[in-house]
Amino acid sequence: MMFFKGNHHEEENRFVVKSFQRIPDYGRITVFVDTETGVHYIHTWMGQSGGLTPLLDENGEVVVEKPE
Repeated sequence: MMFFKGNHHEEENRFVVKSFQRIPDYGRITVFVDTETGVHYIHTWMGQSGGLTPLLDENGEVVVEKPE
């Protein structure tokens, strides 16, 4: 499985929350960062539905924050 390395009981924070925002009358938006690849993902949630997609910059390119 690609998300487990070594001891399966060790907690790894591969995905971390970069930002979180509630939008009145819409729902909430969370930006996650994959700590291994640096790719940012945006998760939207409204009521009982949601979606996840890579976050794009002003040029339509995937936002990538290189891991340190």
